[in-house]
Amino acid sequence: MSILEDKVLQIGVQAKQASKILARTSGTQKNNALLAMAKQIINSEEIILDANAIDIKNAKLKGLSDSFIDRLALNSERVRSMANTLNDIASFPEPVGKVLASWTRPNELQISRVSTPLGVIGIIYESRPNVTADAGALCLKSGNACILRGGSDSLHSSLAIHKCLVSGLEEADISEHAIQIINETDRKAVTLMLQGINKSIDVIVPRGGKSLVTEVEKEAKVPVFGHLEGNCHIYVDKSADEDKAINICVNAKMRRPGICGAVETILVHKDVAESFLPAVVNALSALACEVRGCKKSQSLSDQVLPASKEDWSTEYLLPIVSIKIVESTDDAINHIEKYSTGHTESIIAEDLDTASFFQKTIDSAIVMHNTSTQFSDGGEFGLGGEIGIATGKFHARGPVGIDQLTSFKYLVNGDGHTRT
Repeated sequence: MSILEDKVLQIGVQAKQASKILARTSGTQKNNALLAMAKQIINSEEIILDANAIDIKNAKLKGLSDSFIDRLALNSERVRSMANTLNDIASFPEPVGKVLASWTRPNELQISRVSTPLGVIGIIYESRPNVTADAGALCLKSGNACILRGGSDSLHSSLAIHKCLVSGLEEADISEHAIQIINETDRKAVTLMLQGINKSIDVIVPRGGKSLVTEVEKEAKVPVFGHLEGNCHIYVDKSADEDKAINICVNAKMRRPGICGAVETILVHKDVAESFLPAVVNALSALACEVRGCKKSQSLSDQVLPASKEDWSTEYLLPIVSIKIVESTDDAINHIEKYSTGHTESIIAEDLDTASFFQKTIDSAIVMHNTSTQFSDGGEFGLGGEIGIATGKFHARGPVGIDQLTSFKYLVNGDGHTRT
């Protein structure tokens, strides 16, 4: 066994032991840890930003994209946001031990379904160092131990944040093994996690690009909360308020183009295309967003570049958006069903029947009405942050927050009952 294998195996054993203790740790003790973590992050802002500066410098030397660097970068506002998220998570009701349902059988046998932690959660993520805090806090609150493995490009930032989490655990007298991080950049560490670290890991959560998620889902020997790329759509219906639609489309693309909830394709009903399309293209172009579109779109604005077939299935994560004029709501839905990754779609419409039809028909994890797709976020949903957006249909779907990190078991109580 190599030194790396021995180290990772030890981390797995420690996490398993910690998970058994966490399952019966009080909500008060966990909340005290979360509040202490938040305070430590604020107090360590300078240390965290210095570590992040090293990661940013290395990323630029490697020639990594601007969108990647945006996801990697921290500043005072983002550090405070991390701390605020931890405080928010601490304020949430205790998710473990909730009686989800209970009933008494005719023979007076009492049965309850009660929420329980999943156990040990492995999180594999790439460029966003704030995932270190979000994932660690969500797992702790839901009574799970976690093993974090961030990308090599965010290693210095992640380690600085993790140190704050460990300080919070220690202050609340919780084992530091409740939140562990693998600080090795060797890809073998990922392979060991995907194999379950000798049955230590119960669930794997990948947080990153399509290639990472594909690799995890292909190689994992344990259950995976799948998070595919976010090829998100907005459909502007003929009943849309055009000023409202322009503001939403611009925000959905340009607030932060590099996040999975950014809109990548805008579908426009033909009846409003002549007035709406040039206006939204002008608004996007003014913010240096490249617009690619169908032939009809190009005929309405000379700023629209030709879109290829690949554009309709591309998650740009850049200030680039594709636009297509559609014949009807059904036409828009058919396009979305063909190209969507099941993440987030939104309809801009004042006709409530059309909006309802769209929301009922589209089978994505998140379907919005008159809202920017940038709200696809656990924190914005009031879930106290998220580990990711699950695009599958089993166990967790949409933002994976506290409640999605629990399972349940049945408690059955009798009084000498025997079955005939």
